[in-house]
Amino acid sequence: MHRLASLAALVAILPLPLAVRSAPQGVTATPVALDPGDPGLRAVGALRYLGGWVLKGTDRRFGGVSSMTIEAGHFIMLSDGGVVTRVRFSGAGNQADYAMTELPDGPGDGSEKVDRDSESSTYDPASRHVWAGFETRNQIWRYTEGFASADGHVAPKLMADWPDNLGAEAMVRLADGRFLVFAETKTCKDGSHFALLFPGDPIEHSDAASFCYTGPPGGFAPTDAAQLPDGRVLILHRRFSPVAGFSAALTVIDPKAIRPGGPPVVGKLLAKIAPPLTVDNMEALAIERTPAGPVVWIASDDNYFFLERTLLMKFALPKNF
Repeated sequence: MHRLASLAALVAILPLPLAVRSAPQGVTATPVALDPGDPGLRAVGALRYLGGWVLKGTDRRFGGVSSMTIEAGHFIMLSDGGVVTRVRFSGAGNQADYAMTELPDGPGDGSEKVDRDSESSTYDPASRHVWAGFETRNQIWRYTEGFASADGHVAPKLMADWPDNLGAEAMVRLADGRFLVFAETKTCKDGSHFALLFPGDPIEHSDAASFCYTGPPGGFAPTDAAQLPDGRVLILHRRFSPVAGFSAALTVIDPKAIRPGGPPVVGKLLAKIAPPLTVDNMEALAIERTPAGPVVWIASDDNYFFLERTLLMKFALPKNF
């Protein structure tokens, strides 16, 4: 979730999603161009635009998307209020096979939004477990597939002093079983981003090693991460300026370059998405494997605020990068 002092008072008076219990009915998808002024534009940086949509749900809990995974052909979107949206996305009109639930358990008793301020998630198709990272509480929780039930949690020591609302913003389980967790704003001495490397499932192996990560210059903060089929990791970033508005950036790193206590791992910039291109508060990232190669999906957190949108955007990676 971005922190904008000028909007805080307005956001604070909006109804919290956890207080709403309306029955889920559906979600609609309205196509958007990458560049509204040039609808034929398909390239941004090294990425090729495959499509984008503004999503709107009839259930008032819909929105606030802070992370997402793809499980058995469905998008599993987790909000920063602990609401889980499961949808098989067709990209046209009303989306079928759609459901909304709330996390069955998590930090606190769930009576306040801060209890379920989930900002990151990652999925293991082998064990069918999904993990969620919570800000403010600085905890990681493990759930069965689709967030059906919780079966473990941990408060890692190296996350204990992470700032409120600026904690485990990005998390990814690597194919070898290790986990990477990126803090939103906690930095290393040189100003690079503070991150953690867990040797295995954080619930079972809570002792992590810290490392530093250098992302795009200009105030970009990591908001999500996902592993590519070749083992490298894509990292999504978000930046806000009162003048320019939101921007997003995607970088790629090789986990083999991580050296706890060593020099920062430097992300290779793939693309920046900034106005006049279509962009919002981009916080969620997922990789879909297709016969044509990996497809990158990114989504935005509307913060349940009328000036922001829930965007879902789809990109192809270059064949050699």
